[in-house]
Amino acid sequence: MLKFKIMNKKIYQLIFIITFVSLSCNNKKNLPIKSQERKEMNNIDEYYQKRLKMLEEQLKQRDITDKKVLSAMLKVERHKFVPKEYEKLAYIDEPLPIGFGQTISQPYIVALMTQLLELKENDKVLEIGTGSGYQAAILAELAKEVYTIEIIPQLAQKAEKLLKDLSYKNIFIKIGDGYLGWQEHAPYDKIIVTCSPDHIPQPLIDQLKDGGKIVIPVGDIYQELVVVEKKDKKIIKRNIIPVRFVPMKRLNE
Repeated sequence: MLKFKIMNKKIYQLIFIITFVSLSCNNKKNLPIKSQERKEMNNIDEYYQKRLKMLEEQLKQRDITDKKVLSAMLKVERHKFVPKEYEKLAYIDEPLPIGFGQTISQPYIVALMTQLLELKENDKVLEIGTGSGYQAAILAELAKEVYTIEIIPQLAQKAEKLLKDLSYKNIFIKIGDGYLGWQEHAPYDKIIVTCSPDHIPQPLIDQLKDGGKIVIPVGDIYQELVVVEKKDKKIIKRNIIPVRFVPMKRLNE
């Protein structure tokens, strides 16, 4: 009889402990969210909704049909790549200043140039003009490796830190003259240029694999987005649309 009472007592103690833990958990769930946490949650939701709107109104309604490109544009948080004062404008259909006379291209142009590259998951890509790092992040979602060159040290350093904070491990940044490319890691499957030279740099053509492709704005006052393909060592060019990019800088300027 005594043994039974002791067992009963243990059962009651166990029930009490389970009930207490359960109530504690429920109470934690019902605790009010701190104002800063609520603000961050609202911002996350707000920016996601803005990216959805960007896809629907700026990309899909034009000619961006590549599902992988659309997925990358939805995933990469563009507002993190612009100065704080322009954060709320990050998803509008326009380029935005990022300092040092440079800009982050409008979302449509980023998507269009990426789509024109026709990236494959094992591609090695060279980007000329790292800028904020946004285009590099989009490329890194779709390709195996991205090598990107920025001539302005402050922009290169800032982009490198941001991309590292965002856990991109397949993006490699160099400070240097983009006109000369990055011979050390050539040849490249694809090359993208996000500033406008007045002609297509020969070093970039030389560093492109046979069967590869360059997407580049070319021109001074009047610029045209050009796709360059190398086939059997022959160069084939086709114009896409008129564009407006910052001019390509050289180290000796």
